[in-house]
Amino acid sequence: MGDLFPRTLVAGVSLSRMIIGTNWLAGWGHRTPSADRHIKATHGSAASIVPLLSAYMENGVDTIMAPFAQTPAICEAIRITEEKFARKFILVDTPIINVSDNADARAEAAATIKKSRELGATFCLPHHSSVEQLVDKNAEKIRRLEDYTGMIRDEGLIPGLSAHMPELVVYSDKNGYDVETYIQIYNCLGFLMQTEIEAVAAIIHAAKKPVMTIKPMAAGRVTPYVGLNFSWATLRDCDMVAVGSFSADEVLENIEISRAAFERRYPDLERRQSPNNAQAALG
Repeated sequence: MGDLFPRTLVAGVSLSRMIIGTNWLAGWGHRTPSADRHIKATHGSAASIVPLLSAYMENGVDTIMAPFAQTPAICEAIRITEEKFARKFILVDTPIINVSDNADARAEAAATIKKSRELGATFCLPHHSSVEQLVDKNAEKIRRLEDYTGMIRDEGLIPGLSAHMPELVVYSDKNGYDVETYIQIYNCLGFLMQTEIEAVAAIIHAAKKPVMTIKPMAAGRVTPYVGLNFSWATLRDCDMVAVGSFSADEVLENIEISRAAFERRYPDLERRQSPNNAQAALG
């Protein structure tokens, strides 16, 4: 196994600061329908995913984020890779839960969270599309959030908050909700971010808990060298970056770019191809 990737602590659990992102395995590429179909056609079974997870695991990246109930091929690939390395991944589940205010909905939410435990998750961060239905901006509260963090604790899981709305981090810290970590969109383009990059950076730096940032390469709109260097340079040592890859080669490139960013050196990568590689401007 390669050198251990830098790590952080969340609620006493050691996590790799790089988190395995799964949009480019599950078919949620934020680009075009044809691109999503290409992802699904390539990674429709565990067999194509295991080499990527192996490349991560070999380099000490052992934390993975997904809505696992919706991604059975990823779950199977995790199981196979864990058996191969005799080492467990740390699962950060982001389930979609029913947050309607009635008994049937609460029972459904509890069952969804129970499924998270059954799938092997350590962390449960209800999906932002669920949590954001509870936001009261006027009162600066997340109504009934404790109902769901309580369910998460009851299942022996660690609660967090998927917060595409950056205000949710502020409201959670202000109200002392039982939340151990946050998910927040953060990238150098401001892609899908709901306010300025500087504002989100300030919120992350003031957060009382470690933050899991997502979409560092703006879903492929910037290169890994640009996106990852920005993220690692502007986050705290306790924060994390979810990095998606489409192939094992991309995994290794992203890890090398990240290690180089930590070590303040240029990454050791082969040169990109051109019709004429004998150009000084190519480096």
